[in-house]
Amino acid sequence: MVWGPAEFTGLPPRWLIGEGLFAGVLGSGLIVGAGVFGAWTGESAFAAGEVGLACALGLVLHLLLVRAGRAMVGIVAVLAVGLALHTPQAAVGVVLTARGQERSVVVTSVRASEEASGARGRYFCSVEGRDGAPSTARIWRGCTRSVRPGDSLALVYDPKGLVPPRGVEGATSIVDALRSLAGWVVGLVVACVTAVVRSFRLLDRPVASGSAHPGGRGATHQGRP
Repeated sequence: MVWGPAEFTGLPPRWLIGEGLFAGVLGSGLIVGAGVFGAWTGESAFAAGEVGLACALGLVLHLLLVRAGRAMVGIVAVLAVGLALHTPQAAVGVVLTARGQERSVVVTSVRASEEASGARGRYFCSVEGRDGAPSTARIWRGCTRSVRPGDSLALVYDPKGLVPPRGVEGATSIVDALRSLAGWVVGLVVACVTAVVRSFRLLDRPVASGSAHPGGRGATHQGRP
């Protein structure tokens, strides 16, 4: 009931591992893909993470249907929701990396974050265009403790205006933009594999006749109906 029965002998069947991998990869792919699609097209429901949360719910419902252990379903739910909530910011980075353009702006003010402490705290810069045009953007990438009003910063922005601009902080790629999601994706896939593997019940999947392996490896079981 809590962790799942895992009623098999020896190593889990390969098809069961494959089923868990398919669920985890498909679920995480849909969550990340929905966020990137929303940022790229400006579709608010996708960009805000609402569709990603719906995909996370669908993954949790799938595990409930296969009667995975409650603890494993809870772990998957936490990881899936966390991935859905972190994806929108990473998706903005993907859009800016793929089609963003750079321009130079002038710093008008620098403010330390209220949550920051010590030299490693985050700083926010208010900026304006070279022509004096004001900007509502508040930049933290490239805005450091040493930046002063009047200094120049490089800004990357979306020509279509669908995502907010960011400060330029070193060379980036789409892989770099998605790197912050790697831990969430790996954790979600591993949790899905574990949940599906441990959901195996002999009562639901009878032992195939004459399928016992020599050497005490146990029996080969039929797949999910």
